[in-house]
Amino acid sequence: MGIDFGKTASDYGKHRQGFPPEFFERLPRYGVGLPGQRALDLGTGTGTVARGLALAGCVTTGLDPSETLMAEGQRLDREAGVSTRYVVGTAEATGLSDDSFDVVTAGQCWHWFNRPVAVAEVRRVLVPGGALVVCHFDWIGLPGNVVWVAERLIEQHNPAWTFGRGNGIHGQWLGDIEEAGFRDLETFSFDIDAIYTHDAWRGRIRASAGVAASLPPERVAAFDEELAAILKRDFPADPLPVHHRVWALIARAPE
Repeated sequence: MGIDFGKTASDYGKHRQGFPPEFFERLPRYGVGLPGQRALDLGTGTGTVARGLALAGCVTTGLDPSETLMAEGQRLDREAGVSTRYVVGTAEATGLSDDSFDVVTAGQCWHWFNRPVAVAEVRRVLVPGGALVVCHFDWIGLPGNVVWVAERLIEQHNPAWTFGRGNGIHGQWLGDIEEAGFRDLETFSFDIDAIYTHDAWRGRIRASAGVAASLPPERVAAFDEELAAILKRDFPADPLPVHHRVWALIARAPE
């Protein structure tokens, strides 16, 4: 689709909710997110995972190919009162030192990577026994809900978009990680309602891969106008509860 999230950096930073506090509260059970840990967040975007770890006391580095998105991350960090070092790079070639991180995270991005190359790079930069966390915070479309309607509308406007209709569980990533020699794999998931105003939900949908990250501006505007009309007509409650699912996989690098 020619996806460039940098084109939607403003909406991405303003309207795309990051992982909820409950996610970060669960990580210490798995030895992740502890004060002083050195954490690398791959595909960091606007730094939502890195920022959550920094708030927990980790020393965080965010890595992404988009300087525009990371500039939004720096702004949000300042508002949150934390600091993350941002580095331009890719998951497959970080340019970072061997054995330099205790934790590597990949939030909402593992599917974008050349995964066999990326997981080998993760092993290189992790200390022996370090943790890899692959995690998702996905909207969940059920017949008739606001996610279902938004996904059908994206498909109408952008037939090349194929990321809808998921259930928020990503068991396929276990094979990638086991084959790379990681061990002690554990997963968890839980559901929450993310609260969005109509304007914020429109911004969140614009910030998706199938809309402003891949469509030209005039088609984004047409999409947004149609979504606004649907929300006003069929989902008058404002703000809206939007069904989401958090899913995480934690694995340990070989000693």
